[in-house]
Formats: sequence, C-alpha cells, structure tokens
Amino acid sequence: MNLLARIFHGRTAGTLQTQPQPDRAQVRNEAGGYVYALDRWARVDRFLILGSEGGTYYATETQLTKENAVNLVDAIREDGQRVVARVIALSESARAPKVQPAIFALAACAGFGDEETRRYALGEGLRRVCRTGSHLLTFCSYIEQFRGWGRGLRKGLRGWYEGKPVRDLAYQALKYQNREGFTHRDVFRLAHPLATDTERAALYAWIVKGDVPGDEHESLALLRAHAIAKASEDADVATCAELVRASGLPREALPSAWLKEPRVWEALLPTLPMTALIRNLATLTRVGLLTPKGEATARVLARITDRTALRKARIHPIALLAALTTYKAGRGARGSATWTPVPAVVDALDAAFGLAFENVEPTGARTLIGLDVSGSMSSGTIAGIPGITPRVGAAAMALTHVRTESDVQVMAFADRFVPFAIGKTESLDSVVKRTDALPFMGTDCSLPMLYALEKRLPVDLFVVYTDSETWAGTMHADEALRLYRERMGIAAKLVVVGMTSNGFTIADPNDGGMLDVVGFDAAAPALIADFTRGA
Repeated sequence: MNLLARIFHGRTAGTLQTQPQPDRAQVRNEAGGYVYALDRWARVDRFLILGSEGGTYYATETQLTKENAVNLVDAIREDGQRVVARVIALSESARAPKVQPAIFALAACAGFGDEETRRYALGEGLRRVCRTGSHLLTFCSYIEQFRGWGRGLRKGLRGWYEGKPVRDLAYQALKYQNREGFTHRDVFRLAHPLATDTERAALYAWIVKGDVPGDEHESLALLRAHAIAKASEDADVATCAELVRASGLPREALPSAWLKEPRVWEALLPTLPMTALIRNLATLTRVGLLTPKGEATARVLARITDRTALRKARIHPIALLAALTTYKAGRGARGSATWTPVPAVVDALDAAFGLAFENVEPTGARTLIGLDVSGSMSSGTIAGIPGITPRVGAAAMALTHVRTESDVQVMAFADRFVPFAIGKTESLDSVVKRTDALPFMGTDCSLPMLYALEKRLPVDLFVVYTDSETWAGTMHADEALRLYRERMGIAAKLVVVGMTSNGFTIADPNDGGMLDVVGFDAAAPALIADFTRGA
C-alpha cells in the first residue's frame, strides 16, 4: 500500500492542489496551484526585507517589482504613516539584507502619501532611514519617480544636512561622493542648505566648489588629508600608510594605487567599518595582509565573530552568507581576480552567520524543517545577491534551527521526498554545496506533514521554507496539517517561511496555529521561537 493509500485508508482524500478547497478563500498561484493570498501589510514586509531584484522562477524582476509597488502604494493610501513607521522599524533593526527597498518605500510615501505622511517621511523618516550619504543620494534618485522638487522635499533634505555635526557630515560627503547619478553638489543646488557658522560654510564650499578648507577649520581636517592624498598618489608606501593612520581617511578617499598595498590596508583596519571589512576580505587576502598565522588575521577574525559588533554595525546574515560563498570560491563573480582562501576566515564567516541572527533561546519543541528544493526555488536571488537562490538561503537558515534546537529533523521535498539531513556540526559551506547539487522538480508543500504522519513522528512545530508555488499534491498543505493533528492527537503548529516577495502563502490566515514569516528576516528565528512558545 503506498503512502497516500495508507494515510487516507478509511477516509475521503483531500483537495487536489490545482483546485481551491471548497471552504477556504484561496487564490491561484503562478504555478497553477491554489494557496492563500498574503494580506497587504504582510506583502509590504516581504518587499521591505526581500526586495524584488532578480525576480522569481515565474515572475521577471520588472513584473515582481510592479506587483510590489502597486501593493505598496495601496498600503500608503490606506495608512501612509503606518508604512513610514514600518520602514523605519525594519531599517533600524537591521532585519533586511539591503536598505534600498526601505529607501524606495520611503520615497513612495513622500510622493503618494497625504500631507501628514509626507511630513513624517521627509522629516523623521529621512533622518532615521537615510543614515549615510549613500542612502540620501539613493533616496534622491528614487524620489524623482514620485514627485517634483517642491518645498517639503527641499526642506527635508536641508534638514538632513543641517542636522548633522560638521565633522560627521564631512565624513559622509567625502566617503560617498556620488551614488545613482547624484552628487551632494546636485542636492545642494536643489535644496540650498544654510550654513550657520564658518565651519559649515567651509564644508559647503568644498561640496559645491571643491575649495579645500584652511587649517583654522579643525573639524574639516579629513578634507585637507584627502587633498594631500590626491597630491601624493606616487608617494612611498610608508608615507601613504602613515597618512591613513594619522588622518583616519576612509578607503573611498584613497588613490586606487594605494589599495594594492598591504601596509595601507593594515593602516585602514582600525577604522574600517564592519561592512567594508567583510566585503574586502578577498582583497585583504589577495594583497597578502590575511595569512593563516598573521597578526592582522587574528584581529580581523576577532572583529567578525563579535556578536555585539555585528549587531551594532547592522550586519545582516545574508551579507555573511554571500561573503562566505564568494571568499571560499577564491574568485569573484566579476573580474579575473583570484586569491587563496584562509581556512580560519572561512570558519569565522560560518560562525558570524549564526551570530548575526537575533539571539534565540531553544524552545525544546519537537521540530520538523521542510525545505522546498523544487525548481522554482532555484531561480532568482535573495535581495539580488549573486548565487544566493531561495533554496540556498532556505537551507542556510535551516542550519540555524539545527544548531539551536535539541530535537529537530530536516527533510527536503519537491514533488517527492529528497533525503537531506543536516548535522549540528555541519558547516554552512557544506550545506550550501549540497543544496546546489540537488535536482530540479515540481512542488508539493503537503509532504512534510504527510511524511511525519506516515513515519508516526511526534512533531510540535513544522517549519516549511518555500515560495508557496505548490501545485503537485493531492492534498493542500493546510489540509495535511489538520489531518496530522487529527491522526496524531498533537496540536502541531506550522510556520511558513516565504523565500520570495510574491503574494502567496500556504498558511491558512484563519488558523491561529499557522504563521507566515519572511525568509531571511534577521529576526525570523526569534519570531518562530516566540510563536512556538505561544508568545
């Protein structure tokens, strides 16, 4: 007797996934199956965290972006201030891999919102979401899609410049001189910030005209050091390194020739921001600064495995996953540069990946992780990061459950079971490699529950990582969960982790024992744990 025959013995079968359940409000997904539509606000969250870069198996990037933009505008028109508050919260908590979706949403609020929403977006929203000069210039490139350069926008931009201390603003203007076709000079000509003292006036003159401030302007020493660096491009390495060490010049302000020298990079290390450090691990290795037994290597490893420092720098787990996969490969996705990976750096990135998620206390729940490894999960990218497909990201996130919980089992599925156990001591790199090697198939999201029922596994919590493009089963996933509860006498819960920013979920929104969360939300493991405990 086969699996379904054993399960349904003496009982009427469920509903084919290509048909809607008669007593449920379901919609047709892109694969032809029937699932549940996300509510407007849940889809806003998915967009803010996952973005739409790269599209999905069924939707191009353009189509997915348009769908999310329409949903976002509808949410703004329903309650624009709620959207701004959500954008601020997600941005400041570092739960999203990239800030661009939040900046895009903030610009949309400033364009389509009512007067109060626009004021909120261009005041507190601009200040708290656009924390760097790069963010501000990106915002300026987006805002032109939604509105003109009216009084409210000019006032908001003036407030951004005028509200920063001169020393901090000089650093931002120097480090991020242009982004997305905009320069700070462009913004000044549109917004006309006012200088209220001589220090600020000297900084504004440098931004607009390139005038190097004199020695009397103590807070602008960084700009004078930048002028010296440009004039000393051919200086000896020791002189270059000493200037960097003494001035604190950021990497972006140095002549490109200097960045080929390990002594210059060593001088940069004490002030190199965490994000830049992680992004440049390959360069540090290639120029010879990072070696298996080097002192600089030890300092770098200590920094990238410091949980407090990772959280303070808002390092998202996916940035570490991307860094690990690129660094371990020994060559970049673009260009011809190569390097020999230092094993200790690989191990540190593996450890940092787990540390970058919010700290999670084990729940003790009997947990079954179901990984959708179907063909559609192998298309597109998470947050537009090359090589990080939804199914690679899902497997990486599953590792956090395995390392945290004491009673957890992992299974993979497509339109049939796929053996895929993950051990507590398995490395992130190993999990990613094994995931990449899996075959492509259709999708049946009911299989984790049916598998547990067939094996008589006691499960308190099912966690299914999927894009919800399910269609191949003879029973819907939520039907399978209800059947499992009935047959096993266990009030099992289901968490659906959405790995793409489409508008679908297999979680029944009317069942309090089912929850939809966003994949690669840095808070997802903690949210799942709270739900498991009934919080």
